[in-house]
Amino acid sequence: MTTKRTNEQWLAELRPEHPQYETAVADLSQILTNGLRRGLLAQVKTSAPEFDTQAEDFAQEAVLKVLEKIDTFAGRSKFTTWAHKIAISVALTELRRKRWQDSSLNGLTETESGDYTPSFVADEAPTPENRTARAELLKYVQKLIENDLTERQRTALVDSVIGGKTTGQIAKKLEMKPNAVYKLLHDARVKLKKSLAQDGYTPGDILQVFD
Repeated sequence: MTTKRTNEQWLAELRPEHPQYETAVADLSQILTNGLRRGLLAQVKTSAPEFDTQAEDFAQEAVLKVLEKIDTFAGRSKFTTWAHKIAISVALTELRRKRWQDSSLNGLTETESGDYTPSFVADEAPTPENRTARAELLKYVQKLIENDLTERQRTALVDSVIGGKTTGQIAKKLEMKPNAVYKLLHDARVKLKKSLAQDGYTPGDILQVFD
């Protein structure tokens, strides 16, 4: 049975010089294996005999990537949340390469972003540090929306993302054609991504904190 660790414990114990290094690596591999089995790979129905071992293979490769990228962990979520996302990325990349044609997987591997984040990856409860980070980033994103977008872009984006309104509803409100709203939203997202990049963020950084 794996032991619950804080972010700081994971970061310390996953250093080769730490006496608990091998145990921490084994625990992380087991956590990622279990996560993939009950999350991503549970979506796949196939009779291929080798598929049973895929979770372990993907988890082992993910652990190597985690160890390579460990210094980039920003601490905005649980360490295992961050590691799970790397494992999912590894699994999706490999499944695409092997061209699994199972219809239950196609919807996950053929999305525009290639991103799939099942609910089990999200933090069970935000830590005080995570709540603080969320508040700070929320202010930051609100500032970008206020300062970088036109009034129409701002209205369309807020109505779409926060209000959950359809393109048709937004088009009616702004007295625009639906195709024009699509472009409006596209341009708004491009502007925000550019501003994020200039400030050293990626959309993934923002989403990670709000999981």
